[in-house]
Amino acid sequence: MPDGKIRVVVTGPEWGLSVTSAQLRRDDAESWAAMARSLETVGTPNSTVRLESAGWILGQGSPRNARVPDPARWVAGWSGLNLNARQRQAVEQALGSQVLFLWGPPGTGKTDVVGHIIEGSVRQGLKVLFVAPTKVAVDQALERVCDLMRAEPGFTDGLVQRAGAIELPSLNERYGEQVDTARITARMSARLDAALTEAAHALSGTRAVIALHDEAASIEEKLTGARATRAVDAQAAKAAEAEQLGAEAEASRLRSKILQMGVPKGIFAKRREAQLAELQDDITRADTAAAAARRLAADSTLRARRTAVAIEDLQDRAATARARLAGASPRPVLAQQAEQLQERIDGLDKQRRTMQDTVRAKCRVMGATVAKAIQARKLLDQVDVVVMDEAGMVSLPAAWLAAGLAGKRVVVAGDFRQLPAVIKGDSDPESTEAERGHSRHWAARDPFHAAGLVDPGGRVRPDSRLVALDTQYRMRAPICDLVNTVAYPDARLATGRQDRSSIPFNGLIDAPVILVDTSEQRIPGSDHKTNTVNEAVVHEIVRGLQYEGVLPGRKWDSDEIVRGERATDRLGVIAPYRAQVRALQGSLKYRFGQEYEGLVDTIHRFQGSQRPVVVMDTVAGAGRHPGYFYQGTGLDSQTCRLLNVALSRAQDHLVVVADADHLRRHLPPHSEAMRMLDHLGAHAQLMSADQLVPTRGAAQLGGLSEEELARPAFFPADEVYRAVEWDIAHAGTSIEIYCAFLDPKPVAKWSAQLAARTAAGIRVVVHTRPAEEQRDTAAVIRHQQQIDELRSAGCEVDFRERMHEKVLILDDTVLWHGSLNLLANIGPTDLMMRLTDPTSCARVGRVVGRARKDRTAWKPHAATPAAPSAESSAEGVRPGAVVAGRLYLNVPFAEKDEAKRTIGARWDGKNRLWHVDAERVTRQQAGRWLP
Repeated sequence: MPDGKIRVVVTGPEWGLSVTSAQLRRDDAESWAAMARSLETVGTPNSTVRLESAGWILGQGSPRNARVPDPARWVAGWSGLNLNARQRQAVEQALGSQVLFLWGPPGTGKTDVVGHIIEGSVRQGLKVLFVAPTKVAVDQALERVCDLMRAEPGFTDGLVQRAGAIELPSLNERYGEQVDTARITARMSARLDAALTEAAHALSGTRAVIALHDEAASIEEKLTGARATRAVDAQAAKAAEAEQLGAEAEASRLRSKILQMGVPKGIFAKRREAQLAELQDDITRADTAAAAARRLAADSTLRARRTAVAIEDLQDRAATARARLAGASPRPVLAQQAEQLQERIDGLDKQRRTMQDTVRAKCRVMGATVAKAIQARKLLDQVDVVVMDEAGMVSLPAAWLAAGLAGKRVVVAGDFRQLPAVIKGDSDPESTEAERGHSRHWAARDPFHAAGLVDPGGRVRPDSRLVALDTQYRMRAPICDLVNTVAYPDARLATGRQDRSSIPFNGLIDAPVILVDTSEQRIPGSDHKTNTVNEAVVHEIVRGLQYEGVLPGRKWDSDEIVRGERATDRLGVIAPYRAQVRALQGSLKYRFGQEYEGLVDTIHRFQGSQRPVVVMDTVAGAGRHPGYFYQGTGLDSQTCRLLNVALSRAQDHLVVVADADHLRRHLPPHSEAMRMLDHLGAHAQLMSADQLVPTRGAAQLGGLSEEELARPAFFPADEVYRAVEWDIAHAGTSIEIYCAFLDPKPVAKWSAQLAARTAAGIRVVVHTRPAEEQRDTAAVIRHQQQIDELRSAGCEVDFRERMHEKVLILDDTVLWHGSLNLLANIGPTDLMMRLTDPTSCARVGRVVGRARKDRTAWKPHAATPAAPSAESSAEGVRPGAVVAGRLYLNVPFAEKDEAKRTIGARWDGKNRLWHVDAERVTRQQAGRWLP
């Protein structure tokens, strides 16, 4: 669509009311297909890839390797720059070599070094193509380049340009006018635009006068025609009047003749009668002719009068047109002028279109994503140097193609121990082992590994082509020590910054590295991708930082918060799994009162950024195992790389939230994740989750303030029931109980209290398994009796097949989480958590809803309840009957799939009929298959 949106129209019989949602997904393979097309053209006349420089990425050839003796000649203020020895070596070697690999771990100033390499290359008279895998990475480096080159002649005319849309706000604000090709073109085209405007205005005026000439000529032509028409009408009127007079005279003569003949008599009477009749006919014809002539005369006269009026109007209009054309040039002269003006406009427009080529010719540094660089037909007329940043995230084929664009020099910068390129082929279960191996060897390798700079164990090899930056300026020393332990044991980073914090002093986070251990407060969950205890801990860390004034409070006006004190300026919350990120985003939105984009995200999304305070939620602990994030071992593993990125985002304070006992039981003994835990245990400030999230008793609830009541809290098992009683008694609108099993005693106990609440207008919904899922007939009857007792108390009962969730939600705001089988004999056996968070309640509802299975876990137990429905038949179950909560249907074999898909029909083998849950499917919905 013109606004950039995509409109998809899908038609067909399969798309009906049964489709509840649809997704439009981008084809992940398209970028690879484009890259394959580029690879196929290599070696043809149309290819811009130079095989020699492309081969340097693979360690092929013998590229020159040297250091320029006079770097001050190429880099402004070289002697006074704040660069350490390794950084200076990298710049000198890059400017004197054909290929350089720059290893830049987190915070080592790699962007500054890359900026000076680009600056020096430009002063050497070379044209530079700078590429990176993401738009933000391109913009961040390009902003540094602009800082270094803004005083260069021609900077405002496009010396540095950005191919594609600018993503980084600071680059757009500071240098958008100087690097955006479209804006540069517009600015340089201002003179042409003015000339175009002037010519267009003149052409418009000339055409307006030509239109006046044409209008006057048209009026004169109409006037001549009107006069001719009037003459014809006048002549016709005269002729009609003459014809009328002749017809009237003839009629008068014939009447006189009849009078003379008198009354017919005598022997010739019959002859005279015939003569009289003939005369009478002649009179009639004469009268008719006279009348016709009279009408014709009147019509002609009327038309002549109307034409006369039109002639007067046309005469006035003609006079006006002649007056407006007074002094104007003749039409042929004006037509020639219009033709000349149009030719001038066409020429100016052509000059404007070629202005883009002119602007591109002025470019000495072009910044683009790797994808755009290898897919675009031509970004620069000539590329001498290719500088590739964040190369560890670039797939080998893309890096090979990008390097092949260089005519003289390739600089590869990045960190092969941070995030790699996102590749799916090496783990695709549908691929053969040979195909997965091919993907691992080519697509999954980065340039550092392909060039032979890293051994199979992930350790760096000494090589003259490689310069490793060894001093970082981002992290305080204790944070750097942890990062070294996890990711750089063979190339430890030194710390070049002062050991002080940039955030206000506070009593909550006052140490550089803190471990919050949630082992003692573990609450088992359904999987490893979320952890409610960790979520509550993060919630309370944020609450504490708000209380201490480090973060803005819920009621702060965002317009009053200055840059540097916003939530996203000081805090980043990182989690390895998207499910936990979504949970944290919701709870922190509730905490702040608004959503902050970039405050909470996955590790991948935090690559390239940094924050004074970083909270890393390890998530593991709720599920049976930590998950795939922690499976890898070795410096080349995904686990090591992801941990490296997560930990190294912190500048001043790093808080790791972890169930240490759970991780220690499941982690490989020599893994990087275990080394992280060991280091944290030995060097971090240790906190327990209960130091942040309080453990309370039921008696405390009534005395808490609204703010304290809203805080997450743990409750011991022996306090849970009394606390739940308090919450149920104080519910204002709704109570939702998720309990898979129902037992007589707890149902009887809670039904009394629930009945009082339903009588007060509170909606109570109990979610449980259907009766037919019970073990035997007796269990079916017993379960149904509990359902009937709950219904008699005013509760709604909702059936969920195969459910196992144990949750209590009150007023869509308060959530009890843990082993709470409220209506079963199995009570809580460990800590329970009470959360006040509408977002968490809604999320639990969605999760439980999605957990419904399309098929039952086993064949439902078909049993007749103690009191069968009146619709059941004594001769057996028939379509239309409701038995044991099932509505039986008459579904032809050809329609069974549609019945299953649209209303969830199931097959009862004993009764040889299809059925649906009578509580969830109405007769109207199933009417097609009812008698």
